[in-house]
Amino acid sequence: MSTTPPDRMEAALPAIRQLQRRAADLEAQRTEPIAVVSMACRLPGGIDTPEAFWDLLAAGGDAIGGLPKRWDGLDLYDPDPEAAGKTYAREGGFLADVEGFDSEFFGISPREAQSMDPQQRLVLETSWEALERAGIRPATLTESRTGVYLGSMGSDYDGLHRNDLDALDGYVSSGNANSVVSGRVSYALGLQGPAVTVDTACSSSLVAMHLAVTSLRTRECDLALAGGITVMSTPTTFVEFSRLKGLSPDGRCKSFSDEANGVGWAEGVGILVLKRLSAAQRDGDEVLAVIKGSAVNQDGRSQGLTAPNGPSQQRVVQDALAAARLASTDIDAIEAHGTGTTLGDPIEAGALAEVFGPGRESARPLYLGSSKSNIGHAQAAAGAIGVMKMVLALQHGTLPKTLHADNPSSHIEWDGSGLELLRDARPWERGERVRRAGISSFGLSGTNAHLILEEAPLAAADTSTVEPDGAPAPLRGVLPLVVSGRDESALREQAGRWADWLQAQDNPDLAAVAATSALHRTHFDVRAGVLAESVEETVEALRALAEGGTHPALVEGTVRPQGKTVFVYPGQGSQWHGMGTALYTTHPAFAEAIDACDAALLPFTGWSVRRVLTEPEHPDNPPLDRVDVVQPALFAMSIALTATWQALGIHPTAVIGHSQGEVAAAVTSKALTLTQGAHIVATRSQAVLTRTGHGGMALIERPHTEVTQHLTPYGDDLSIAAINTTTSTVISGTTHAIDHIITHLTQQNIYARKINVDYASHHAHMDPLLPNLAKQFKNL
Repeated sequence: MSTTPPDRMEAALPAIRQLQRRAADLEAQRTEPIAVVSMACRLPGGIDTPEAFWDLLAAGGDAIGGLPKRWDGLDLYDPDPEAAGKTYAREGGFLADVEGFDSEFFGISPREAQSMDPQQRLVLETSWEALERAGIRPATLTESRTGVYLGSMGSDYDGLHRNDLDALDGYVSSGNANSVVSGRVSYALGLQGPAVTVDTACSSSLVAMHLAVTSLRTRECDLALAGGITVMSTPTTFVEFSRLKGLSPDGRCKSFSDEANGVGWAEGVGILVLKRLSAAQRDGDEVLAVIKGSAVNQDGRSQGLTAPNGPSQQRVVQDALAAARLASTDIDAIEAHGTGTTLGDPIEAGALAEVFGPGRESARPLYLGSSKSNIGHAQAAAGAIGVMKMVLALQHGTLPKTLHADNPSSHIEWDGSGLELLRDARPWERGERVRRAGISSFGLSGTNAHLILEEAPLAAADTSTVEPDGAPAPLRGVLPLVVSGRDESALREQAGRWADWLQAQDNPDLAAVAATSALHRTHFDVRAGVLAESVEETVEALRALAEGGTHPALVEGTVRPQGKTVFVYPGQGSQWHGMGTALYTTHPAFAEAIDACDAALLPFTGWSVRRVLTEPEHPDNPPLDRVDVVQPALFAMSIALTATWQALGIHPTAVIGHSQGEVAAAVTSKALTLTQGAHIVATRSQAVLTRTGHGGMALIERPHTEVTQHLTPYGDDLSIAAINTTTSTVISGTTHAIDHIITHLTQQNIYARKINVDYASHHAHMDPLLPNLAKQFKNL
């Protein structure tokens, strides 16, 4: 028997370890948690925000209402289940104002918009809103690897034109194509990640989320919009299910209830913004919840094409648990498919009991519920809405009750199942156990999906604005809140929404609100700013704007082309005691840049420029008025102020600098690195220190041509150092000559003032420094 020599084994160990690390990295990538960083929705009952959705859930509200006005004029209702062309249900969950759409906002002509299915319009609106709620300005995603994964069961809007060839206008095809539901979002926002529309009937949006999670993990995209949409432009679904006798007569889903008597149809749209957890934490995003795993499968051949398959439902849940690397006992609750049918609900409950019942402690049942009892079955959007419900439940620490479930279904064997129907709301607070929930969605097509959701990890404490006693450092003074729109009407509507939101909050952080409005919202051409010191004053000014009035704190205007932006960097003389101290404690971009400058300068200076700026009274600081201190300090200020303006969205087209300001300009333009700039500024200022006490400078308010004539009698003792403007000139030279010319010009009523420096910058006095500096900077 042969054996591998020890020396060959030892030589192979590095390669083996590398392969092991690679395998571990691939496994970590394959199973990386996916963060939910934002959500947006339109749901029955006029619900247009996740907050309003939670209010409905928490109150045990019922959003079911009468048939929509868009169906007015159609003779639809007949209580007879056998009546052809009729529906025996006259209530459901319907969206308000599906007809309204600001096509110009998305660069779509009114003619094209008219031929677009409302599903495409609503997806555009909620996608934009979801991104802004994540603090992402949509324009910043142009050409990014952002994916769009949306569930949709197709369009019945084109049915209005299908048999009228004269109505075809060139926009009907794209306006109603199911593929364009996702493609339209990518096109409008310039996204270049995958765009996929999924149609697996009622499981469409949960399957779409599964695909988005997979795409993020495989690096096909770096950000994903995932969700689903259903709008019933015609009553086809109501009429069809009346013929199948599968419709709830009162339009309500009575999930897992003994009164269950059919599905209650609804409309809705839910969009979630997803990101790899590591990326979300890196970028400082608010993580609402985490997707741990998901799975999709098919019923295959069952009792019928549309009949559910219990064993397949079991397998999809087990596969999702395996993908999340969790046990069934790790799950606290299930947001079930729960359509309220006498066939589907018992099969679903039985499948869940098979997975979660064995080994389940009676004190820890698996809580079962469905938001379909509140809003109806939103079909292709249902799965995403179920995920949103459980994200909100995690955030609020409560499992909402399931309506119409006072009497649990007698067709379900509850005893020993490990399941407990959420007939009442239950606390679900963060504690020692990590909270997790499963969400199920089963399609009429036989495609099943299940997703495991987990509470967000605790965020690291932010100490960037903490005072010495540990309390947050409040921002004081006027805080600008900016709002904008494409026209006056949009601006005023936006102002009203901001005012409503602010007024509804309990002690809102006005500084955070102002930062959001400035940094995380798109700025359109018609703009207004509220310059207020309190929430009350801000709300008053916003109300005035919304109503077309005036307010002392309100500024309005319209953007007009202003040309290009130039950053001008000054030389020495712009310093003041305490400069930068307040900005360092209140603006992260400024603080980060000062820290970077401190690290870059320290090897050349031996002292901390950060401490000089932020702790001006510290006894170990060198004096700020010394040239080798003030010049590095001003360099750091220039770099940090540049970072601050750029964080606010203001970027220079060109840069220019005067004297040492040229170095900051070169760093900003990337002609020099920060380290190179720090080296030049520190070394140059130290060289200049050797020339102090031997010269001076003066400002003369006269054109340089006239000043040149005044300098003639002084020969080489004086020269022009800088031409500030056409009427302002700086001179430099020996101390005696500077004093003499100031006296002489003052006597002639010419403004002349000595500058507070004791060396002759930009004068031949500096020439002896050049050879040594050139040597030090040779290999820079």
